[in-house]
Amino acid sequence: MSLPQTLRGTVAVPLARPPAGAADTLAELYPVLAACWRPPAGLGRPAAGSDDVEITARLSLRRDGSLIGTPRITYAAGFARDQRRTLVRATLEALAGCTPARITPGLGRAIAGRPVALRLVYRPPA
Repeated sequence: MSLPQTLRGTVAVPLARPPAGAADTLAELYPVLAACWRPPAGLGRPAAGSDDVEITARLSLRRDGSLIGTPRITYAAGFARDQRRTLVRATLEALAGCTPARITPGLGRAIAGRPVALRLVYRPPA
């Protein structure tokens, strides 16, 4: 079995509690990467017609879980137009804060250099 070219994961943020231990699977990796994300101050409610705020970052990791280059934001929706810069900054800062990601050597070998698309979905409390 071969891994897909781009590894994709979706995480509802913020997490209730950070993941315990090092990630050993792709399913465990995505919450590890999303653990530092918090809604930026002033984000407010989702835009009219949206139930949530979504942002997707494309990134690559080294075997040790550190970032290769700067992640790229490839999609963002559900927020007021003037909030994009704030949301992007908060997402990039969260990824920087959660890397190097705590991953096992086996997972590090499997994902090193592969593109990862991490979709974060924020649904504010009612």
